Amino acid sequence: MTQILMPKATAVWLIDNTGLTFKQISEFCTLHILEVEGIADGDVAAGIRGADPIANGQIDRAEIEKAEADPNYAMKPNTFDADTMEPVTKKKGPRYTPLSRRQDRPDAIAWLVRNHPEVTDPQISKLIGTTKPTIKAIRERTHWKINTINPTDPVSLGLCTQIDLDAVVKKAAEKRAKEQEKLDAEGGGETLAPLPTPEPEAEKPKVEHTLESLFKPSTD
Repeated sequence: MTQILMPKATAVWLIDNTGLTFKQISEFCTLHILEVEGIADGDVAAGIRGADPIANGQIDRAEIEKAEADPNYAMKPNTFDADTMEPVTKKKGPRYTPLSRRQDRPDAIAWLVRNHPEVTDPQISKLIGTTKPTIKAIRERTHWKINTINPTDPVSLGLCTQIDLDAVVKKAAEKRAKEQEKLDAEGGGETLAPLPTPEPEAEKPKVEHTLESLFKPSTD
């Protein structure tokens, strides 16, 4: 069986975010069942932040759901190549977001829209496990939480890894560059113009008054 990285932190996450039994968690994390029970009670691993085994590629969402449906099922972790440390099995479908993290998604979307406008809505949706209508609402500032949204890096929120974020940004930048090259090749002279910046207000003319002008008699 593949050894799980950070087994206690992984157990913390599985206890908080899944419906797995203590036995299933102990077998998957190679921990004694009493140790898992202690983690659930707060007597063991106090202060340890949970590590998402789905985000770091140690297991697929479908495998967890299968185990939740069958208490007797023993989860099988993804296997890794010893040289590349990349999971052999690839994740399919939308990214799974823990319930405890889903309320942070609007903050992450706002951060991506503001800092990486080249990233498309489908890319954002796949990256942090959200929906296109939610992204559209935040772009158009019609989201019901728009007044309380605080743009925050999705990596720091635990919604994706830095590797995943960098890959999406790189892919979006390359696509934008190709689109620009295509426009240049067509000879249309068009460019992907940056957002316009507001023009500074014209300076109002100064009116100077002197004692002589104030007390000079009117000629009308």
